[in-house]
Amino acid sequence: MIVMYVLVSPCIPHPKLRAEGITREEDLAAFSRCIERCRKFGIDVKELPCPESVMLGTPRLPGPFAGRMDTPECMEQMDNLEKTVRQQIETELPVALIGVNSSPTCGATMTYYTEEKTKGRGAFLKRFSEIPVVDVYDFAKYRVYLAAPLFSAGERAFNKIIADRLSSLFYSVHLPQELDDDASAREMEREGTIYHKNLEALKDADIVVGIIDGADADSGTAWEMGYASALGKRVIALRTDFRRFSEREDVNLMLESEAEVCHSADELFELLTPFKMQ
Repeated sequence: MIVMYVLVSPCIPHPKLRAEGITREEDLAAFSRCIERCRKFGIDVKELPCPESVMLGTPRLPGPFAGRMDTPECMEQMDNLEKTVRQQIETELPVALIGVNSSPTCGATMTYYTEEKTKGRGAFLKRFSEIPVVDVYDFAKYRVYLAAPLFSAGERAFNKIIADRLSSLFYSVHLPQELDDDASAREMEREGTIYHKNLEALKDADIVVGIIDGADADSGTAWEMGYASALGKRVIALRTDFRRFSEREDVNLMLESEAEVCHSADELFELLTPFKMQ
């Protein structure tokens, strides 16, 4: 049986392995949500060794790789740690490495190889260039609010297709139509309940995807996208409609200016695919 798993920087499950004085509350929250996402979608979590702890011990002060860990003795230790990992992944590669940006050894897309932060993997993760890598902060953002018109069978069916595909990419999707929001429900004066449940989910979301097809964007969708933008959330607009409002606008300048605009479902899924080669 093939088991889907990720190899994570060991400080994600064990933050005390980090250098002294650098861990913030938001770091701990991101680490926790990373593990939470894996558990929710049945992804096994396996730990990488911690080169910094092996080479410099714990506790230790923060600092770059160069000048501290680029000695012949430390590089030999790194070689041995790499061999250990290669033995582990020999039969089945992980779907990704999850690193912690800025780490001299386990940075995903940013690292302190020298005193100046630079782009690229940390010194240890770059030894595994054949495996996709993602920063823990990016992977921790997996709660999606799908804002879309939901008043016809066609709209609801398309929304469900998008939600299911996002779920297959390990996103937890809030789909308002699943709150039984229809004409009969509204006749039973459930508007307040529906509103507050959607508002709570919108506040809790990491990403808001708004479907803005049609001659004009749905008013509820536009409100949800604007609210999310005001909260500083990532907003992605999906417009598959080929009609254009003006030379520079697909549908509405205010919506598009605060969103990443996609013109196909495939483009959206590519944008949100969590594991990519770096």
